[in-house]
Amino acid sequence: MADFNLERDLLKKGLKLIAGVDEVGRGALFGPVVAAAVIFPDRLILGPRRRWLREVNDSKLIQPEKRKNLALRVCREAAAVGIGYASSLQVDEKNIYWASLEAMKKAVANLPLTPETLLIDGFILKDVDCSQTGVRQGDRKSISIAAASILAKVFRDEIVGILDHIYQGYGLSKNKGYGTREHYHALQELGPTALHRRTFNLGLKVEHDSQE
Repeated sequence: MADFNLERDLLKKGLKLIAGVDEVGRGALFGPVVAAAVIFPDRLILGPRRRWLREVNDSKLIQPEKRKNLALRVCREAAAVGIGYASSLQVDEKNIYWASLEAMKKAVANLPLTPETLLIDGFILKDVDCSQTGVRQGDRKSISIAAASILAKVFRDEIVGILDHIYQGYGLSKNKGYGTREHYHALQELGPTALHRRTFNLGLKVEHDSQE
């Protein structure tokens, strides 16, 4: 279960503005990679853990409606939040690893406060002008990272839900752009949209020219 132990250790070292950073959408076939950065005030980190903070965890382990409620609470209670993304086109032009890092760097850059240090779910970011710590499975250890994962997940799901009205027939509101059986079937029937990641395995049949 995520807690504030990592954040408290950093506060003891004199680091005040601690941003948790995470991204979602790496494994999707459709849409952007979205990242979030969250800075909590000292009073929340050092004080008794409030009831809603006990529910903050890896976004994948939280039901959608609760995720939305927690995302709203994070936005109200955090000292600062930032969102960043990398498009499906950027995923194809570069690669998914680059896109994930780029989304997280943008999220940090979009914070209204300049962080003194970062807690990042598993990564280290280059060209970021502050100290940072990559935390393996950080969204299950640090509340700041878990809160970032929740914001990123809710933000991305909302985007994909809107795009479902434009790109109909793929079940995007249900599968959120990930590779379900129904999604692969729709790709076979309809072909990819402009926002599908062409460098990913979309399960499409390849037609070979016959050679005589």
